[in-house]
Amino acid sequence: MARVKGGFVTRRRHKKVLKLAKGYFGSKHRLFKTANQQVMKSGLYAYRDRRRKKRDFRRLWVTRINAGARQNGLSYSKFMYGLKLAGVNVNRKILAELAISDSKAFADLANTAKGKLNA
Repeated sequence: MARVKGGFVTRRRHKKVLKLAKGYFGSKHRLFKTANQQVMKSGLYAYRDRRRKKRDFRRLWVTRINAGARQNGLSYSKFMYGLKLAGVNVNRKILAELAISDSKAFADLANTAKGKLNA
């Protein structure tokens, strides 16, 4: 039986990996072996960070809400608990946006939370 070298398939696979490695530093975008290692590692980072992004944004929102709540004389936890008692269902993303862009509306929410905490 004749020997099959598989040059076409190998070249196509190498080109696919090197295309993904475009823009990497040094030999990581030139040599197949190092490029392949870096593409695999980059894929792991991308997979991990797609999940990590959700955590990071929630941390950012909580930090911004806490800063706004403290300007209105409340801690984050008391502010959120007061909103829960008042029946205000606003997610953290919107609350963080209000804390930055519309401080008057955020102050009104803080007063609502304070009123429910004192009652």
